[in-house]
Amino acid sequence: MMRGASRPHLGIAHGFWHHVRMGHLRPPRRLTPADLKGAALDYLDRFAATRARLRQVMLRKIRTSVRAHGDDPAPMLAALEECIQWLEASGFLSDRAYAEAKARTLSARGTSRAHIIAKLASKGVEAETARAAVDRLSTEYEEPELEAARRYARRRRLGPYRSADDARAECRDKDLAAMARAGFAGRVARQIIDAEKEV
Repeated sequence: MMRGASRPHLGIAHGFWHHVRMGHLRPPRRLTPADLKGAALDYLDRFAATRARLRQVMLRKIRTSVRAHGDDPAPMLAALEECIQWLEASGFLSDRAYAEAKARTLSARGTSRAHIIAKLASKGVEAETARAAVDRLSTEYEEPELEAARRYARRRRLGPYRSADDARAECRDKDLAAMARAGFAGRVARQIIDAEKEV
């Protein structure tokens, strides 16, 4: 490229410009409304996703195709909404199932209720659905928040999980602060941090 020449517009997908650099000027595959269902199912086969996440991914695919081929996006956007509705009606896409599975996984890692709800919200899960998913954990654990706090403390080696018993008293405030930052209420944090060695 000559010095001072304008750089090509980079709005088109990275894959297209990879082909340009390799000397093969080939635009990305052209999507049609009929292609959306298959593309969405391919994505869901590889990744668990919420309705919001799937829409985001598919919109990116649509924008890439429209920019490269100059198509009218309106039919594609209308077809996308129909596709999402079909996926939900067919059971391929469910924010409730996603939220329950994610809440279970996060709780097993020692994530607090507050942080689970926040993480689900960041994935596009509605607040009511997120709260219901966390509430459902009580069917698996008698006290899910206490169990999550115990797992968190064990993983971070806080309180009774510290290797040196003589450091517990010195580090108590620090450990309680760590539990608070992780989203655990003071009562739960104190119950774990002040527990006996075997909890």
